[in-house]
Amino acid sequence: MSNAIPLSFLDLAPVPEGKTIAEGIAQTVETAQQAEKVGLNRYWMAEHHNMPGIASAATSVLLAHIGSQTKHIRIGAGGVMLPNHAPLVIAEQFGTLQALYGDRVDLGGSCAGY
Repeated sequence: MSNAIPLSFLDLAPVPEGKTIAEGIAQTVETAQQAEKVGLNRYWMAEHHNMPGIASAATSVLLAHIGSQTKHIRIGAGGVMLPNHAPLVIAEQFGTLQALYGDRVDLGGSCAGY
């Protein structure tokens, strides 16, 4: 058993200036793969909306894509802005992610307000 402190990575799926959203997402996948390669414990996505330089508005969709491109790193959302979503929909989305990726999926606290 290791005494190492488990480290995680929090990402906003940035879209660099002059790049497309697809290019930003591809960069996010590469970052998740590198996080896995160096042994990080978890890859968190942060939900943000209406920001042209951030591609993490559809957090569960991005997590599904990251899960399909990684093998063992845990994936999750540190928080979901419930004013923007029906709680049942979030529960179903993360239940589906868990069906796909098992115990690799985490859902942190939800934000009731801003």
